[in-house]
Amino acid sequence: MPFETLDMLDLAQPTIAMLQTSSLTSAVQQALERMITLGEISPGDKLNEAALAERLGVSRGPVREAFRVLEEAGLLTLKKNRGVYVRQIPLQEALEIYELRAMMEAHVGAVLAVQASEEQLASLQTMIDSMEQAVQAQDAALYYRLNVEFHETLVSFAGNRKMYLLYRRLTRELSLFRRRNLAAQDLLTGSIQEHREVLAAIGSRNAALAADTLRRHVTQSRERTARSHDTSDQSGKASN
Repeated sequence: MPFETLDMLDLAQPTIAMLQTSSLTSAVQQALERMITLGEISPGDKLNEAALAERLGVSRGPVREAFRVLEEAGLLTLKKNRGVYVRQIPLQEALEIYELRAMMEAHVGAVLAVQASEEQLASLQTMIDSMEQAVQAQDAALYYRLNVEFHETLVSFAGNRKMYLLYRRLTRELSLFRRRNLAAQDLLTGSIQEHREVLAAIGSRNAALAADTLRRHVTQSRERTARSHDTSDQSGKASN
């Protein structure tokens, strides 16, 4: 075999290994992110590297690397000499994220009112239909996931990749705080009505109306978050 071919094979091996490791890390990262988003592992929980590696059927290396990536993404926190934990978001930070979301989604509403295709509007309606089915089934966990997907799809349709990546990071961080907001059936029903209003405003092709409707929707979510936190604090004090 020519030396040149041997050299190319030698160079290819570490590249393939790197791709395999990168792919495994990405798969582990997505699995952990899904567990966090769906509440399988909760804010404040300590993560066991060995146990997760066994559960996911991978070596500990990709798990360790996924921890690093998710720490940078704001979902995990490393406590020196204590281990890796799911990050806990304080109320004030959650409220600040809602403020950013309100600004971003207002812009998205204005953009989509002008440029959204009929196919995109139909896709959003299908998502709302699925959300309604989750409400009827009283499945808060499914509704929560569909709710996140709906808003991320809205932002993706605006066509600004940088904004989408930033928005997705913000929603992932906020998932550490807000799942409890939609637990009650009456809140689920109110939330689905707000989503219908959002889609109707975008479909009206009125940019100002769409922007205002989305801003108001996110602001109402922010207010629910503050009320939910206050209620939790009061019940916690009453039980002590």
